[in-house]
Amino acid sequence: MNIVVCVKHVPDSTADWQFESDNTVDRVSVDGLLSELDEYAVEQALQVKEKQGDAAEVTVTALSVGPEKAADAVRKALQMGADKGVHVVDDAIAGSDAIATSLVLAKAIEKLGAESKVDLVVCGMASTDGGMSVVPAMLAERLALPQVTLASVIETQGAQVRIKRDGDVATEVIGATLPIVLSVTDQSGEARYPSFKGIMAAKKKPFDTLSLGDIGVDAGQVGLSVAYSAVEATEARPPRTAGEIVTDEDGSGAKALVDFLAGKKFI
Repeated sequence: MNIVVCVKHVPDSTADWQFESDNTVDRVSVDGLLSELDEYAVEQALQVKEKQGDAAEVTVTALSVGPEKAADAVRKALQMGADKGVHVVDDAIAGSDAIATSLVLAKAIEKLGAESKVDLVVCGMASTDGGMSVVPAMLAERLALPQVTLASVIETQGAQVRIKRDGDVATEVIGATLPIVLSVTDQSGEARYPSFKGIMAAKKKPFDTLSLGDIGVDAGQVGLSVAYSAVEATEARPPRTAGEIVTDEDGSGAKALVDFLAGKKFI
């Protein structure tokens, strides 16, 4: 079985985000990491491998698209237990929207599938920087595969997969037969931490770097110039101001608090 798990390198949510002159996120000067939601995807890919009768016959490949620093996301997946890493990096990709990103991912997966058929593509439910949650569906369309999305519980038996998807009022049970595209939620199970052994072993695992030309994508198909969505303007967050202290010496504190909340239209 050949499993590909898509991982994204995102800016650290605790860092001071900056924007480029074209209003795209500065992904070079800010600290980044493997998207937390993609850690769940890596975990579930590894669990699928471990549940197979012969785990040695299952390969988990971590795939990422992005600037040079995005290689760190792939390395984290390798440290967690993935077997191989693939990083698609090309200056033309900068500013790409979800449509172009799904194209690059699909072409990279097709290239991997030419070497060994891809049975399962696993994604997180969304990226923590974009939050669009559409790439898994776009991938399924481009790869002509069924999509089984937003799984909170994943059960596998051979080529059969069954998931549970939690809705607002009910839980759906959905079954499918491999090959499929699967996306998982943050309720699917806590992601494992890389062990010291895993960190050391990751240094010796195969890691391929590909360009757009390597996967057959024209530079004119990606990037900000052909994006269907773009940020028109950005504005720096205003500095935090001092809070307002409400005293309650004569029992009027509750009224003052209500007046404050009403003035801010919180109530």
